[in-house]
Amino acid sequence: MSETIIYTENLTKQYGAFKAVDNISFSVAKGEIFGFLGANGAGKTTAMKMLTGLLTPTSGKATVAGFNVFKQAEKIKRNIGYMSQKFSLYEDLTVVENIRFYAGIYGLTNHQIKVKTSELIDKLHLEAVKNTLIGSLPLGWKQKLAFSVAILHDPKIVFLDEPTGGVDPITRRQFWNLIYEAASSGITVFVTTHYMDEAEYCDRISMMVDGKIAALDTPELLKKQFETDSMHDVFVKLARP
Repeated sequence: MSETIIYTENLTKQYGAFKAVDNISFSVAKGEIFGFLGANGAGKTTAMKMLTGLLTPTSGKATVAGFNVFKQAEKIKRNIGYMSQKFSLYEDLTVVENIRFYAGIYGLTNHQIKVKTSELIDKLHLEAVKNTLIGSLPLGWKQKLAFSVAILHDPKIVFLDEPTGGVDPITRRQFWNLIYEAASSGITVFVTTHYMDEAEYCDRISMMVDGKIAALDTPELLKKQFETDSMHDVFVKLARP
C-alpha cells in the first residue's frame, strides 16, 4: 500500500459565519500527481495555504509529510517545495544567482550547492544564459527554472499554484514533463490549475465548489461518472449545476 503523504479529515477554515473551506477530507499518496481544481473563490487557495503551513485551520485534522498542520507548520515548510502562480524567482538576479540563493535558503551545503547548480544548468540547457538576469528570460524558461528550484532540496511534496498560467501550449507540455519526472522520483505533486486539459495529466482530481469537495477520483472515472468526454464538461456540470 502506498505511503500517505497528505491526509485531511474535516479540514475547515472559517471567517465569522463564512466557511472558506468546509469540512474537506482526502488523502494523497507518495509520488502521486494530485490535481486540486475549482473556480475562483471555491476555496482551493485557502486549503493550499493551510497545507503549506501558511494558515492555521479553524478545525479538523491534517498532516503533511507526517507533520501536524496545527502544531508543526515550520517543519512542514522545511519538507515541501512551493511555486506560486506569480513568478517566484528574483528578476534582478542571474540564473546562477537565483539557484544559489534558494539552495542556501533550503540549507544545502556549499558542495551541494555547487553540484546542484551545475546539474540544473545542464538539465535545463541554460549554459548560454546562466549569467543572464532572470527578468530578461522568456516566461516559459522562468517557469521551468522556478519549478526546478522548488524541488532543488528534494522535498517530499511540491505545491504548485497554477504554475503554467500565461505560458504557451508547447511550454506547458514541457513543464508537465518536469512534473512527471519529479513524481517518478517519489516527489508528490499537489497542483492547482484552471486549464482543464491539464487535469487529464493528473493521477487523481479533486474538484472544489463553494468550499467543499464536490468530486474526487481519477480523470477517467470522473468523466465516466458525469457521462462526458472531457474534464472541462465535468467541471461545468459541477460548478454550474
